[in-house]
Amino acid sequence: MNTTTNTFRSTDLNTDFEVRTENSECVNYSVLDKPLLSNLKFTAAGILFGIILVKSEVISWFRIQEMFRLQSFHMYGVIGSAIVVGIISIFIIKKFKIRSIDGEEIHFDQKKFNRGQVYGGLLFGFGWALTGACPGPLFALIVSGFTVIIVTLLSAIAGTWVYGYVRVKLPH
Repeated sequence: MNTTTNTFRSTDLNTDFEVRTENSECVNYSVLDKPLLSNLKFTAAGILFGIILVKSEVISWFRIQEMFRLQSFHMYGVIGSAIVVGIISIFIIKKFKIRSIDGEEIHFDQKKFNRGQVYGGLLFGFGWALTGACPGPLFALIVSGFTVIIVTLLSAIAGTWVYGYVRVKLPH
C-alpha cells in the first residue's frame, strides 16, 4: 500500500496470498473516507430495489419454479433485460469515461476464468431452485412477510462464513 496516495497498486502486492486474493475476488478500493450518514443513499436504493423486486414478481417462489421448469418466459425476460441494460451501461461508462457519484474513476478489470466459478454457479443455482430465493431478494421476501426465508438468509450467511474459513485452502 502506498501511504502517500492511500491507493493499492499491483506492484505493491508481492506475497502469494495477496496475488491469489487479487485474482479471485472483486474488491473496490476507495481513497475517500466517507461518514456513515453518506450511506443513506445506498439504503434508499436498496429499498427501491426491494420494491421493484416485489412489484415485478421476481421474488415469487412460483415464478422462480416456472423458470427452472421452463414453463414461463417471465424470469428469463427480466434477467435478459438486466443483462442488456448492464452491457449498454458498461459501454456508456467506458465510452464517455463516466465517474462515480463521488468523482472517482471507474475501472473494469479483466477476470480470468476459473473452474471453481462453474462449481459455485451450480451450487448457487441448486440453492436458488430449492429455496426459490437468490441473495438479492432475501430481505424483500422477509419484509414482505415470508419469515421462513430467515432460514435461507441464515444458511447464506453460514455458507459465506464457511467459504471465508476454507478460502485460503481452495485453489484459486
